[in-house]
Amino acid sequence: MGSAHWEHYPHPADMGIRGIGATKEEAFVQVALALTAVVTDPERISPHHAVEVICVQDDDELLLYSWLSTLLYEMATRSVLFGRFEVGIFGNVLKGTAYGEEVDVGRHEPTVEVKAATYADLKVEQDTDGNWIAQCVVDV
Repeated sequence: MGSAHWEHYPHPADMGIRGIGATKEEAFVQVALALTAVVTDPERISPHHAVEVICVQDDDELLLYSWLSTLLYEMATRSVLFGRFEVGIFGNVLKGTAYGEEVDVGRHEPTVEVKAATYADLKVEQDTDGNWIAQCVVDV
């Protein structure tokens, strides 16, 4: 199995984000980092503030959509960026913590605003090597 990582992938109108990890939780952490990386380099963000997140959904894809949507809501309403995440998934419940800080335009140099997670290309699955993949397209 490969090491956990995130990546962007091309999409005609928006941006695809993908997280890959040895566990489903690791993939959800990595896709959250990919979400942040659409806006800025996650390494520039100090983990000063912790925000607890709980999502409950009937399946993994909806759980991923809810996780990303909740993170976007928290970033928008708190004017923060998140650069570190912890995730636990217990059946249909995700309990997570997002760590970040208030946006500093000079230091974070945000490039675009992510408006929303979408159902486009939404999937959570395990590949033939046993790695978990969590992905969707986000509206920028």
